[in-house]
Amino acid sequence: MSGIVNPGEKRLVLISGRAYPELANEVAAELGTEVLNTESRTFANGEIYARFGESVRGADAFVIQSHTSPINEWIMEQLIMVDALKRASAKRITVVAPCFPYARQDKKGRGREPISARLVSDLFKTAGADRIMSVDLHASQIQGFFDGPVDHLFAMPVLMKYFQQKFGDVDNLTVVSPDMGRVRVADRWADQLGSPLAIIHKRRDPKVANEVTVHDIVGSVKGRTCLMVDDLIDTGGTIKKAAEALKAQGAERVVVAATHAVFSGPATERLQCEAIDEVVVTDTLPIPEESRFPTLTVLPIAPLLARAIHEVFQDGSVTSMFDGAA
Repeated sequence: MSGIVNPGEKRLVLISGRAYPELANEVAAELGTEVLNTESRTFANGEIYARFGESVRGADAFVIQSHTSPINEWIMEQLIMVDALKRASAKRITVVAPCFPYARQDKKGRGREPISARLVSDLFKTAGADRIMSVDLHASQIQGFFDGPVDHLFAMPVLMKYFQQKFGDVDNLTVVSPDMGRVRVADRWADQLGSPLAIIHKRRDPKVANEVTVHDIVGSVKGRTCLMVDDLIDTGGTIKKAAEALKAQGAERVVVAATHAVFSGPATERLQCEAIDEVVVTDTLPIPEESRFPTLTVLPIAPLLARAIHEVFQDGSVTSMFDGAA
């Protein structure tokens, strides 16, 4: 059995999609429970089917799905699981999406564009989700897209612990924001580490996907260890060019920290360039062996997710996990 089943008592049910069952199992181990047995399959024509192996009536259900490739298939599977829970009379349904899908499409940059992050939020609500839990949303405004509570978790404590141990005695550390959109987050990092902040100014061609031109660096980086922080790494183009710009300005070392390791296309090759000394990420998304490399460090996100799930289940405070920052 996957949860407490005594009549009248609250019951936590943990459900996993097929995208990344290892993460769900790690979360379950942290919670001292098991992932609910689920029959999931894809028919020959691509349609998805899901059925739970035991009753979920009255349960507090958490549906974990990491939205990796093929992302649209895994979104649909999670929606179907939420719908099945609703029709099986689950008391409360929480969508756990460690890396929120379509989060980068959070606004209209040009006319006739979609706001796909809002669409995904609406789909979860329509399917029957009562709550959403995610880690390091690309833009905080996405919290307002969902008509219900959103638990916006931060991977910063997980990453920060690693870097405080690594750079505790480094007095020439500079925190770097790879673009203007991440300045606020980088500033928090700088405060925590007691380090100065540098900012990279870049421009994108709105008509060309995944193309970045680095223009200038605001702040002193010469002879310093630069810690560049971002929410995700996709193709690695931004990070590589930023690291090269930092080294060209005399940076001694460049270390990259990111929450979501999307690692599309040429990312693995780009991240192994001479300008980058280390890449540190969390495992919100699965990272296959062929995408790993010697200078990559992967930190576990399961303890953070498990603690947040426990707080929600016990009607506790998720905000308290981040000292009021959430």
